[in-house]
Amino acid sequence: MSSTYQRRIVDGELAERLRATGAVALEGPKACGKTVTARQIAASEALLDVDVDARRAAAVNPALVLAGATPRLIDEWQLEPAIWNHVRRAVDDRRAPGQFILAGSSVPPDDITRHTGAGRITRLRMRPMTLSEVGASSGEISLARLLEGEGQQSGETGLTIMDLAREIAVGGWPGFRSLAVERAVRSVRDYLEEIRRVDVSRVEERRRNPDKVGQLLRSLARNTGTYASVATLARDANSRDEPVKRETVSEYLDVLGRLMILEDQPAWAPHLRSRYALRGAAKRHFVDPSLAVAALRATPERLLGDVRLLGFLFESLVVRDLRVYAQAADAQVLQYRDSNGLEVDAIVETADGRWAAFEVKLGTGQLDEASATLHRFARQIDTERSGAPAALGVIVGTGYGYLREDGIAVIPIGALGP
Repeated sequence: MSSTYQRRIVDGELAERLRATGAVALEGPKACGKTVTARQIAASEALLDVDVDARRAAAVNPALVLAGATPRLIDEWQLEPAIWNHVRRAVDDRRAPGQFILAGSSVPPDDITRHTGAGRITRLRMRPMTLSEVGASSGEISLARLLEGEGQQSGETGLTIMDLAREIAVGGWPGFRSLAVERAVRSVRDYLEEIRRVDVSRVEERRRNPDKVGQLLRSLARNTGTYASVATLARDANSRDEPVKRETVSEYLDVLGRLMILEDQPAWAPHLRSRYALRGAAKRHFVDPSLAVAALRATPERLLGDVRLLGFLFESLVVRDLRVYAQAADAQVLQYRDSNGLEVDAIVETADGRWAAFEVKLGTGQLDEASATLHRFARQIDTERSGAPAALGVIVGTGYGYLREDGIAVIPIGALGP
């Protein structure tokens, strides 16, 4: 591994998957670091987005680009989707793990020409960097240990609200982290502009109206961390000159999901003691909150002037980090809402059924309210069927990490880690 490489949490997951299966599809939005990460373990490579000869060879006979030392990286493989089936067949023929890494920044639509990779190709999601990966979190409080029921504490993190506003605006994009804040914010804006003007049309091979895409992106930014429906987004995105239909919004959401810049937060469905019905709507999130800031053409200073929006964006930052930490623990990040209006911001549930619930509050002034919500929520869960929570906690922007007298953990985002 390169001495200058900034280690990622997904490194260990990728190595483990390669030991267990023939090929790994490393999927994530462009610029999140997939190629550099894959190169740390790959023995050879074919870069289809920049190597014209490799792309031509793949178009003529996809099997030609599979020859090379293993693990072999096929970067931006979705540019020649037929490669998928050739990789699947090569894995069958070779009968050995660790043959290929397929890195891709968009997901081709499934069709009859691309067969399942079950048993041969495993998918691994990669996201922008977390605060612990960029050095803004000490990682003193481990999500994995919280899921084991272990209480933890941390010193004062040193993060300020302005620090958090900057982290939200700059995001976890490796290529932008070394830039001055103003340049990094503009770079994220340019990134989103490329998606609006080029990528949304390219991924479908169908011309899309970039102005309408921009309207939807701004609507999604205004509704970050909410349960906004397609109808709500369509109404919010409408303008006198460029009205947006619900059907168009649904199509654009699908494309943005395939580009992996949107990642909605699904609902958790526990067994309940209460009579209230569960609400199954997902929460809306960009894969990184900096994209919402870019869509609104905001700056860290402007975010400080809109505390309500900053709170939603902070929640999105927390969800981004929780997703990375949870994936490493074989868990997923969900949320809860019932017909009585009770909501819990994040539920982390492991594959073996352990779970922890978290409220997210930018400031510490709402700790009592958030703790009361978590206790009320916990009383509604049928723990004989869903199990008792491994942890109940409030993730906050600043301060110390400790366990309250009522059993609720206070977790500063600047101390949270895998």
